[in-house]
Amino acid sequence: MSEKDDSVLPAKSEAAQSDSSQKGSVVDMMLGKSSEKVIDSETMIQETQKRIWRSLKKGIEYDATVDRSDAYLRKHVHEKQNMVVMYVDLVGSTDITLTLPEEKVAIIISSFAQEMAFAVNHHNGFVLKFVGDAVIGYFIHSSSLIAADNAISCAKSMIRIIDEGINPILNQYDYPDLFVKIGVDFGNNMIVRYGSDAEKSHVDLIGPAMNIAAKIQGKAGPQEILIGEDVYNRIHPTVQKEFSKKIWNEDEWKYHSRETGELYPVYYHTKQ
Repeated sequence: MSEKDDSVLPAKSEAAQSDSSQKGSVVDMMLGKSSEKVIDSETMIQETQKRIWRSLKKGIEYDATVDRSDAYLRKHVHEKQNMVVMYVDLVGSTDITLTLPEEKVAIIISSFAQEMAFAVNHHNGFVLKFVGDAVIGYFIHSSSLIAADNAISCAKSMIRIIDEGINPILNQYDYPDLFVKIGVDFGNNMIVRYGSDAEKSHVDLIGPAMNIAAKIQGKAGPQEILIGEDVYNRIHPTVQKEFSKKIWNEDEWKYHSRETGELYPVYYHTKQ
C-alpha cells in the first residue's frame, strides 16, 4: 500500500454496517451496560501485586491468556467484524535491559504483558497476541457502544495496575518503574487464517482499525491513553468528558478521514 493510501482512513459506512443503531437511545445503552461484569479494581491491584511478588521470587509462569481469542477467531475465519482494537506498549524497556540481569528482565516484561492481558480478559476483551513488549487486544460486543466503554475502562485500569500494582513492588527491589503507551481505535477487521489447517494454522486480524490503533499508540506519551474519533463517538458521554481533542499538524499526524478529508481526530485522556 502506498504512503498516500495508508494515510487515508476508510469511510465509516463499512465500519458501521453491523452497528446501525450506534446512535440509539441512552436508555438502551445503559440497559446493555448494566449486564456487563463489574470490575473490582482493588482486588485486581492486590492480585497483581501477589503475582508480581511470586514471579520475582520464583519465576512463576502465568496461565495462557490467548487461548480464548484463538478459539474465537478460528470459529469466525474469513469474517469481517466490527471491533475496538487496543495496542499497549511498554515504555523504557531498553533501560530495564541495560540495568538488570537477563533473567529478571524476562520475568518483568513477561509479567507485565500477562498483567495487561489479565486486564483485557477482565473487561470482556480478547488478547490477540504479544509482540515483543507490546500487548494487542480487541473488544467485540453486539453493541459497539459497550465494546468501546469496555476498552476504555480496561485502558484506565491498565494505567492504575502499573501505578499501584506493579511499580510499588518493583520499587522495593530498586527496579525501574514501568510505563505504558495505549492506543485504541474502532473499525471493521477481517479474521484470517494463514494455512489450511483449521486447528493449527496461525489466525490473525487484518484491517484499518489494527493499523490506526498501532499508529495512535506510537504517538502516546508514557501513561497516556489515545483514542481515535470512532471510539470517542461510541463511549458514554460521561467518559467523553475525560478526554480532550489532540491538536495535530500535518507533520505530527497525517491520517485523514475518507468522509471529511480532514485529519482523523484523536483524543487523549485528561482525567486519572
